[in-house]
Amino acid sequence: QVQLVESGGGLVQAGGSLRLSCAASERTFRLYTMGWFRQAPGKEREFVAAILGSTYYADSVKGRFTISRDNAKNTVYLQMNSLKPEDTAVYYCARAVRFTTVAGEYDYWGQGTQVTVSS
Repeated sequence: QVQLVESGGGLVQAGGSLRLSCAASERTFRLYTMGWFRQAPGKEREFVAAILGSTYYADSVKGRFTISRDNAKNTVYLQMNSLKPEDTAVYYCARAVRFTTVAGEYDYWGQGTQVTVSS
């Protein structure tokens, strides 16, 4: 059983920055795609970013968010800059066997961390 634990969420003013972290329990972390998704109240979960060797971003966050990983620490990060109120959501990290933006193809999920951006 793989465990993913997110941290780093919080309340920030518009224009500010936050860095989310997701620590994985598995030893073969480096072999898997790691993704970040988010879900705002009343909305469906949406893709934010993914990383294996390369990276891919949703258009809504491109140029503002950066996904990275430290395989030695089994950790993936999401650096979020120039935050907007519409970025407010619960952010989840997840693991997939292949490089994908489709939530249904991710097999393990963290519990989520709340990000709130005030205007």
